[in-house]
Amino acid sequence: MRYFEDMRVGERTELGSHTFTADEIKTFARRYDPQRFHLDEVAAAQSHFGALCASGWHTTAVYMRRFVDAERREAARLRAAGETPAKDGPSPGIRELQWVRPVYAGDTISFAREVKELRETTGRPGWGLMVALNTGTNQNGELVLSFVGAKFAEKRSK
Repeated sequence: MRYFEDMRVGERTELGSHTFTADEIKTFARRYDPQRFHLDEVAAAQSHFGALCASGWHTTAVYMRRFVDAERREAARLRAAGETPAKDGPSPGIRELQWVRPVYAGDTISFAREVKELRETTGRPGWGLMVALNTGTNQNGELVLSFVGAKFAEKRSK
């Protein structure tokens, strides 16, 4: 994690990608979102989706994994350069969550985060608030996931 002072509005971070398989979609669905279009190809083909597709919650969970992995890589990079990474701050939440298009079995989704706002805080001394647009885009360049998230970022100067 980088310090609040090191972040810039407009900065975009590529978080990585993930290919959703039919088996993975069904496994997630059986456990967390057992709707027919996530569980069975025949039923999915007869649904408004037309084919087996991932739960939006599944897509969002994979985003979170890619985000955490990217934060860990950044912390390791900073340590390797002899720097101390900032402490990881909590998130006060997300808003405007949209599952724009279905994620079908075989789709590869690339995830990214773009800093939209950096705000000083008064209620948390030593921390600033970073607000970002978080997205997932399929292999055809089509947006499939979008949400605005916020996260507290430690300041160098407390």
